[in-house]
Amino acid sequence: MKVFNTTAVCIASEHYMVDLTERVKEIKKLVDAKKYFTINRARQYGKTTTLAALDRYLSAQYDVISLDFQDMTEGSFLDENAFVRGFAQVMCDTRDAIEIPFPDEYYDACQKLAAEDRTLVMNDIFRIFDRWCKQNPKPIVLIIDEVDTASNNQVFLDFLGKLRSNYLKRAKNPRYKTFHSVILAGVTDIKHLKSKIRPEEEGKESSPWNISADFNIDMSLSEIDIKGMLDEYEADHHTGMDTAEMASLIRSQTSGYPFLVSRICQLIDERVMQTVKPSEAWSREGFNAAIRLLLSENNTLFQTLTKNLNNFPRLRNAIRSILMEGTKLTYNAQQDAIVQMAMYGLIKNDHNTVRVANTIFEMLLYNLFLSDAELENNVFYNTGTLNKSRFIKDRRLDMIAVLNGFIETYTQVFGPLEDRFKEKDGREYFLLYLKPIINGTGNFYIEAQTRDQLRTDVIVDYLGEQFIIELKIWNGSAYNEKGEQQLCGYLERFGLKTGYMLTFNFNKEKEQGIKDVKIGDMTIHEATL
Repeated sequence: MKVFNTTAVCIASEHYMVDLTERVKEIKKLVDAKKYFTINRARQYGKTTTLAALDRYLSAQYDVISLDFQDMTEGSFLDENAFVRGFAQVMCDTRDAIEIPFPDEYYDACQKLAAEDRTLVMNDIFRIFDRWCKQNPKPIVLIIDEVDTASNNQVFLDFLGKLRSNYLKRAKNPRYKTFHSVILAGVTDIKHLKSKIRPEEEGKESSPWNISADFNIDMSLSEIDIKGMLDEYEADHHTGMDTAEMASLIRSQTSGYPFLVSRICQLIDERVMQTVKPSEAWSREGFNAAIRLLLSENNTLFQTLTKNLNNFPRLRNAIRSILMEGTKLTYNAQQDAIVQMAMYGLIKNDHNTVRVANTIFEMLLYNLFLSDAELENNVFYNTGTLNKSRFIKDRRLDMIAVLNGFIETYTQVFGPLEDRFKEKDGREYFLLYLKPIINGTGNFYIEAQTRDQLRTDVIVDYLGEQFIIELKIWNGSAYNEKGEQQLCGYLERFGLKTGYMLTFNFNKEKEQGIKDVKIGDMTIHEATL
């Protein structure tokens, strides 16, 4: 029986996975056009699985040499001599292990090269490549995975330089034979690596990979992709799930990040189904249970993201401001911190604005930033913890009681709302108050489309029930009425009849507390602080 897989390469006969046929067809168009290119995506984004599928798909027309730089030790990158020996040996070892189409003549030449007692240079192995490409019946495609292993080494830049040189020779003379296409895969976009033209020319740098074609193929998993995978699972297990609904839920929270998609499914299958019936596990409530399990993990993807975020403290503060304050940050492709974090998969370019890549990562970051305040013994978190039993009645969350409790706590701590109040204070304090109340049972996330410095919507899922709370600063009656209409539209989208509004109002004549507003068949509980 197949299982969901979140480690290493996915194998169609063993694992539930999406159909990659259309994706590899698009990549093959670049190969057919003799392009050299890089597939750079974040960790656990399905690169290795895609390369394996591509290898199989290309093999009818091309001889594909698929290598992994993780098979080369650190010592192989010390200098040109070590690299040439290491690369030659990896070619031979790979043929022995997985039977790549590497003819005996060139296999023996590489074995001999690796055993040479003289100092080797890059041209030694490229002479073998030249003869091989010239005489081989099929065009040869070279694929190298995990090139990050080598990206900081000058010898790797020299290797790229030789590939580039042969590519340019072919452009000048179509009869010249070299690798038909070269594909390098990793997290780092090596197109932007620089090397000195000559060691003595300090100010002159060029990219040895500026021949690389743009790779704009979307490698995220679409709702249709996810549904296809769930349909296959459902055919095997007969859980009674609505695969279209589950695919929509998973896509909405993950934006199709392959690891997150597979991990949520894996958690439902292996853990949530141990506690509830299959039909309940593969439902919104089971999905939310899997999200809670996922966010409580310290998996390698989350470790990598938080480590990289800590390496860029200015960007960390900027992302905190985006989430907590609703500020905007322009996406600047010349800003190294922004480019790096996009490369690592944490943020994306959304109409020239920096945005966290998906809702799961947002929830991860909210938990991280709120944890900073928790460690400072924050009064809102502590009060929410102490009063938790006041807000849960018959296993249902009483959101009106939560809003009342927050208003009481804020007033006790700070007194009347004053002009010195900043919107970020209200958003952060409310989330700190809410988090311990729903912790372990419910989830919350922020609707990114409505997040700005005046307004944001918090969506809470608690035991299958959804609550939408609009947080905003009072900006006049007209703005308030517009907010009510917007909230009603949002409730309609979610199929709800009841919404909540928390307004931070500086007017001294305001009426603090909660009132109910009826708009058509909808009710909005408006809390004013």
